Amino acid sequence: MVLEEILTSLTMCFFYTLMPCLLIGGVVVLPAPQNLSVQSINMKHLLTWSPVIVPGEIIYYSVEYQGEYESLYMSHIWIPSSWCSPTKGLECDITDDITATVPYNLHVRATLGSQTSAWSTLQHPFNRNSTVLTPPGMDVTKDGFHLVIELEDLGPQFEFLVVYWRREPSAKEHVKMVRSGAVPVHLETMEPGAAYCVKAQTLVKTIGRHSTFSQAQCVKVQGEPLPLALALFAFVGFLLILVAVLLSIWKMGRLLRHSCCPVVVLPDTLKEEFVGQVTTGAQRVKEAKAKEESAEQ
Repeated sequence: MVLEEILTSLTMCFFYTLMPCLLIGGVVVLPAPQNLSVQSINMKHLLTWSPVIVPGEIIYYSVEYQGEYESLYMSHIWIPSSWCSPTKGLECDITDDITATVPYNLHVRATLGSQTSAWSTLQHPFNRNSTVLTPPGMDVTKDGFHLVIELEDLGPQFEFLVVYWRREPSAKEHVKMVRSGAVPVHLETMEPGAAYCVKAQTLVKTIGRHSTFSQAQCVKVQGEPLPLALALFAFVGFLLILVAVLLSIWKMGRLLRHSCCPVVVLPDTLKEEFVGQVTTGAQRVKEAKAKEESAEQ
């Protein structure tokens, strides 16, 4: 019994290897591709199938799709795929063909010269909302005292929810929405000696889904607030600014004093005349007081 099963298997293998085309009604028929499936990760959709083998020949494949609109409103027409009609490969990137969140029918057929196989249809319609979303790749760094994150660029449909916090007991989490990847984003100015952690998840609004969060990545700032040379430079700069301000105030005071109360320098002749007049006036005052005292006596 076992021997019969082995002989049957070998016979079938020989038949499908050397005689890949079937003879039906005197007409050679090319077998249709089998094992159609769609692998979809992060909104990238790839249709795959098993090969049709004809020794010494190159088989071409055609891929067509039918969305809800074509099925309901366009008499069930099928549209050739943008990239895979025809193709020699065993896969087809149908990402650009799947433009709506509705079920899509997909089928594939093989071509050898003037021969074409029957269409082989995907068993269950594909909907892009079944895509597998993965957490984004991210690079968490520090630029001086700045916490910076750069996320993987997954395409224009993707946004990212970033959560970051200071690594300490009962730390408060902060949330930031990042609209696109491949661009460094500043999250926070870090305190010296503290460690900060970041995690992120992928969001796709067109299908209303999100991924799980990535593993947290943490960075730490060194404990020294400022290097000694930088602190000395800052102190000297402060002293120079203080001296400049005081000098400006002193000059401004002198300018205002000369503007409001200018100093007039008299010529020597006027000085002598003024002194003589003052002296004569003083003498007259003394003489007048002396006469008043004599009259009283």
